[in-house]
Amino acid sequence: MQDEAPLADTFGVPEIRDHETVYTGLVWDVVRETFVLPESDRPLTRDFVRHPGAVAVAAIDETDRILLIQQYRHPVRAREWEIPAGLLDVAGEEPRLAASRELAEEADLRAENWHVLTDQLSSPGGISECIRIFLARDVSALPEAFARDAEESGIVPRWVPLDEALEAVLSGRIANATASLAILHAHHARARGWTGLRPADAPWPAREVAPLPDGA
Repeated sequence: MQDEAPLADTFGVPEIRDHETVYTGLVWDVVRETFVLPESDRPLTRDFVRHPGAVAVAAIDETDRILLIQQYRHPVRAREWEIPAGLLDVAGEEPRLAASRELAEEADLRAENWHVLTDQLSSPGGISECIRIFLARDVSALPEAFARDAEESGIVPRWVPLDEALEAVLSGRIANATASLAILHAHHARARGWTGLRPADAPWPAREVAPLPDGA
């Protein structure tokens, strides 16, 4: 009996018979695609939200505290705890540089040490969003604070010990998926002495096959 292959998601684009944008939104669109899978006896048609992708940052200070930010999110009617994050909506911008930009814009911080902490598919049955969560260490404050507007003007930052953050996740007091995943992975990475982490420019298969905006 042959050994099983390593457990891993498999990414690839099937034969796409038809594609149309059925709704164009302010930030993201809804698209409809008809495609062919070998396990189906007929073509399948699905609607999904086409998302540009995003990056997020688990910033850890010298005492192993993680930076969380509280921000109002209207779709869920909540001021929830998150980590700094943002869309990959700048053409040609490398994900790590986008993460650095978001850390500066949302938390007035910079970091010298960057690794990939984990990757996330937010809701793969209905949205193409893929998020790369970076681990940022050797963190320091920027000399000047960024001017923020809209919801971001109400951001509340808080440095939280990893053990306390983990307990908030496990007890259900923090529900944001990206923050929860970052806290769980960061807590585990610390237990391993911050070893075995992927480099900041590690391959990102989900991003490579992500559907592009019309005309891109």
